[in-house]
This record gives sequence, C-alpha cells and structure tokens, in this order.
Amino acid sequence: MKNEKTQLNIGYIPLLDAVAILWAKHKGFFERVGLDVTLVKEASWASLRDRLAFGILDGAHCLSAMLPASQAGTDQVGIPFKTALVLSQNSAFISLSQKLCHELEIHSTDSAVQTAEKLVSGFNHKPIRLAQVFGHSLHHYCLREWLALADSTLAKKIKLLTLPPPYMVEAISSGLIDGFCVGEPWNTQGEVLGKSQIVASGLDVVPSVADKVLAVTAEWAKRYPETLLTLGTALRLAQQDIEQLKDFSELWQMLIHYEIVQFSCSPDTHVERYHAIVNIIKNYVTHSAAPKLSDFVWLTNQMNQWDQLGLTETEVQQISQACII
Repeated sequence: MKNEKTQLNIGYIPLLDAVAILWAKHKGFFERVGLDVTLVKEASWASLRDRLAFGILDGAHCLSAMLPASQAGTDQVGIPFKTALVLSQNSAFISLSQKLCHELEIHSTDSAVQTAEKLVSGFNHKPIRLAQVFGHSLHHYCLREWLALADSTLAKKIKLLTLPPPYMVEAISSGLIDGFCVGEPWNTQGEVLGKSQIVASGLDVVPSVADKVLAVTAEWAKRYPETLLTLGTALRLAQQDIEQLKDFSELWQMLIHYEIVQFSCSPDTHVERYHAIVNIIKNYVTHSAAPKLSDFVWLTNQMNQWDQLGLTETEVQQISQACII
C-alpha cells in the first residue's frame, strides 16, 4: 500500500524524549520509508496541542495525559487524539531550588517521602511556588502525588504554575518559582548551573507509564492509515538504532544542534551527568513501543481524581481504550 500523504509536519517540544523523532530525521529513516518530514519546534504544550488539533501539524511528540483529556473533552478543544507509539516511559524528575533545599535541609540521600515532608513543613513559614509543564501531564500528577505523600489536603488545594519545559531553569534562577517537575535535560541543566537540585524521581512517586507518545488526531488516523503505519515504522527504526548505539557523540551533537542540551556536558565534563542522560535515552522504550491500555487507565484515573470529574469505571475504560489505535 502507498502512503496517502508523504509531506508531513511533526511537532516537538525541546526535551530529551523527542530524540527518536529527531534521530529519524537526522539519520534519514523518514526518507527511507518515503516520507518528507519537516520538524516543527513548538514553544509550549498548549501551542503544540492546538496546532495538532487544528491540522497545522500532522503528528506530534505529545504528553500521554493529553490523550484522555482530548477524548473526555476536558481540554477545552474537543478534538480527540490517538496514539500507536510510545516515545518514552515515566522519566520525570522533581527539582527544587538549591537555596530552598539548603533552608529545608533537604539532602540528596533523602527519600521522596522525606523530601515531600520537608517541603510541606516549609509551607508553614512561607509560600512555595511549584510549576508543572501542563495541566494534563504525568508531571502534574507526579507533583500532586509527591505532595500527597506528606499532606493530601495540600496536594489537592495547591495552585501550580504552568511553564514550558525550556523555561523551568530560567524561572527558578529568577526566583519566579521554587521548584518544578519536568523531563530531562532541564533538571540536569538546573543542577549543572547550580540553580536547582533533583529531590525525587518520578519513578519514586508514580508508576512507569507512558510519558510521551506520537499523537495524531482520530480523524487524521482514519484518513491516513498507511501513512501512520509508515511513520511508526520510521520511528521504531530510530528507537532501535538508538538502543544499539555504542558511540553517542553524533547523537549528542544533534541534541546540541536542536538546542535541547544547552550546557557543558560530555564524556570529559560533568561525566556522571553525561552518562546518566545517555542511560535515560537508551531506556526510553525498553521492550515494546506499543501503547498499553493499563497506562491510559492510570492516566485517566489520575485526571478523574485531581480534576474531580466523577467518571465511572466504565467511562474510564472507554476513554482509555479510545486513546489507542
């Protein structure tokens, strides 16, 4: 079967887990399967969502939690998204300003429960501002679940700021926020620059569910089924190539070129950080890239819990199933 459409615009946010999309372009995997792909860097998750919903983008590197929101109609857009490919599993981290960590005596050896308890104690003395990347995101749920380890009432009531991932370090540097939950490399950048400190891994707080996916609208998937299959093939080729890489120098230079890595880090400088990031990249998709119903059930239940939607168990299952192609 021929591709119904060969010229595609694919959106992404500057994050490490866009790596398969960038690598597929860089290494010619899209061309190999007959696709002419233009990569479009988006400024925020909101702009990416809107441009995908209204057809400016054909597909996008997308927050997994956006899909249940789009299916349930709680995203204020009402155009359902679907996925056939996972780009990353839970790889979020929670970071606080180094100044606040010093004040609250938070140490790198503290558990997620201990850091949450120390932060909650800090709320008794002054307001603490935390940021998420988007309302419908694993990162939003991770922050609230982390706070709930120490204070479930605060976890429900706290108002979180929303900032695009690339602005998190700048915001914590300027004092606009005191902490954030975001994907890499922005947590590492904050530490390398001496501005923030990782205080919890997302995996310490919530399950290893899909974090980013390749998303398309339901209408696009129905209209271009062969193109969608071909697009998935190219991205799987890229994912498999990354998993087998021995020398990461070319990929690292690509990440610098796309302004995803914006700090000095290499096999010779900040060596531990460099290898930690390489390890994260190699393990974004460990077995199958096929989306799991159980992941979307968890995400939909989180949306239901924190947004107080009152969905029934049957409705949760229906919404979750509708997210998967």
